[in-house]
Amino acid sequence: MLMKKLLLAVVPFMLAGCSYYNQFVERMQTNKLEYQCDEKPLTVNLNNTRQQVSFIYDNKLLNLTQGISASGTRYTDGIYVFWSKGNEATVYKRDRIVLNNCQLQTPKR
Repeated sequence: MLMKKLLLAVVPFMLAGCSYYNQFVERMQTNKLEYQCDEKPLTVNLNNTRQQVSFIYDNKLLNLTQGISASGTRYTDGIYVFWSKGNEATVYKRDRIVLNNCQLQTPKR
C-alpha cells in the first residue's frame, strides 16, 4: 500500500522531468539566425528537428513549416513564406515581397 502511494506521488514528477528535458533538447536544436534585410533586421529561429522557422513580423509571431522548394529552403503557413538559399533570404506575404535582400550576418567574436 505504501509503495503504491509513493509511486503515485513520484510519477507526476518523473513526467514533468521528461517534459522539461524535451523542452531543453528542443532549445538546443534551435539555431538563431540574424539577417539584415533592406527594410530592417530579422531574427529567425530555425528548428531543424521540427522543420520549422519562427520570427516576428508586423508584431506577430509567425511559425512556418518547411514546404517543397525547387531551390533553397522554403517555409510557409499558407500566408507567409520564408525562402532562403545560401546566405540570402526573402519573406513574402501572399506572394508579395515584404522583406527583401536579407543577408545572413556572421556572429561577431
